[in-house]
Amino acid sequence: MIIGETQASGGDLIKEGTDAGFMADVVEMSKTTPVIVDFWAPWCGPCRQLGPVLERAVTAAKGAVKLVKINTEEHNAYAGQLRVQSIPAVFAFKDGRPVDAFLGAVPESQVKAFIAKLTGGTPQGDLDELFAMASEAIKAGDLAGAAQAYAAALQKDAKNVKAIAGLARCYLEGGDAVRAEEVLAMAPEDAKDGDLDSARAALRLAQEAPDDLAPLKAAIDKAPGDHAARAAYARGLAGHGKHKEAMEELFAIIEKDRDWNDGEARSSLLDLFEAAGMTSDLTRNGRRRLSSILYS
Repeated sequence: MIIGETQASGGDLIKEGTDAGFMADVVEMSKTTPVIVDFWAPWCGPCRQLGPVLERAVTAAKGAVKLVKINTEEHNAYAGQLRVQSIPAVFAFKDGRPVDAFLGAVPESQVKAFIAKLTGGTPQGDLDELFAMASEAIKAGDLAGAAQAYAAALQKDAKNVKAIAGLARCYLEGGDAVRAEEVLAMAPEDAKDGDLDSARAALRLAQEAPDDLAPLKAAIDKAPGDHAARAAYARGLAGHGKHKEAMEELFAIIEKDRDWNDGEARSSLLDLFEAAGMTSDLTRNGRRRLSSILYS
């Protein structure tokens, strides 16, 4: 990378660093403005992938953070002090010390969330932008990036129910029901919100579900007509976040016996709709399908 090109594109926000200038450019500067340090090398493919992403995100922050890029082939003293063993390695400095870090060429949504967390939100980084970042990350399958965006939103508003519900969802989809419950406990007791209700419903299903679904699946393979076994398997699937598969199992019961066990399958299906989100495509399609069965 040509130094002049980097400096021209980023002004004084982005610069090539050296071991000699590290104290002034990073440590001292971070006492007034947070500084991100990117340890990279010309031969490193992921470094070349991450570099432009970092530069765009820092430029978009409009002065809320600065970027110092250090070529470890030429300047490796501070990389050694920070115990950098692989690159790209990115460190965030604030108040003269490292406060956060990540390794590898992470998605752009995660870089944006990393900066938002460091700065408390860029000037234009309000809650709506953070939620948009989280949504983008979820669509890309980047749970870590979504979680960082929701965490950054909670730093701005610790009682924001949308951020609480979103972060809890990230933990649930990552298989950590304990952390999800801790996050949901942060919500005000009188909070009324569809996303929060949905996350709480998903948590209840996760807490009820066994760790191993294989015995439940084996039971219905052995006795396909056993509605109780199929209902138990469906709730287990739902608890593991496999909402579409769970819905199919419940419809298999309803289509054969809509009133089985006082409507247990229908009741479980409604719980599933709430956990999936009342405005989700799965819930909308499921409700239409249920109505077609019940009123045909």
